[in-house]
Amino acid sequence: MHDSANAAAYFVDRHLAEGRADKPAFREAAGARRSLSYGQLAEASDRVAGALSRVGIAREERAIMLMLDQVEFPQVFWGALKAGVIPVPLNTLLSTDVYAHILNDSRAACLFVSAELLPVVLPAALATPSLRRIVVVGGDAPEGTVGFDAFMEGAQPAPMAQVSPDECAFWLYSSGSTGQPKGVRHVHASLRATSDTYGARVLGIEEGDIV
Repeated sequence: MHDSANAAAYFVDRHLAEGRADKPAFREAAGARRSLSYGQLAEASDRVAGALSRVGIAREERAIMLMLDQVEFPQVFWGALKAGVIPVPLNTLLSTDVYAHILNDSRAACLFVSAELLPVVLPAALATPSLRRIVVVGGDAPEGTVGFDAFMEGAQPAPMAQVSPDECAFWLYSSGSTGQPKGVRHVHASLRATSDTYGARVLGIEEGDIV
């Protein structure tokens, strides 16, 4: 499966096939300083894909990610790609009004939010007609939301979505310096192209580096 056009196959699953299952894939820089190996990331992202499918978040629907730098972030991002769902990572320093605009503009079906960031986005989320699921990461889940552990409980791995290289993988929103933030689409092939050119050739990032 690591030769799939799905970016998750290249950035996550191929490392298992190439013998790097036990090597670190992600480390938290603060807080509990948890870490994930590539094997753990592959398994967890497979289950995120299964959990998204189980609750009816369909291919090409948007999953907003308002999350801190924590181990759940790569699980959700790559899990969404595996499911064919479009993750939309957001700046964590925006206002409630801006989040409301983005939630409605993207017609988001799902929101993953770190507990620390929930107060600023919850009023906007509860008023977003398209939003069917609010998943709180790392803290208590108030009424109308579900905790990440509960969301993942019993989730089984889902088959990786088969995509074309130029199919949309994720969205990013512009800064909004000249108006409201605008969604910018990025395709699966652009992730590897950026890694191979800017990451490896310009920045000189090599295997084993911490970035």
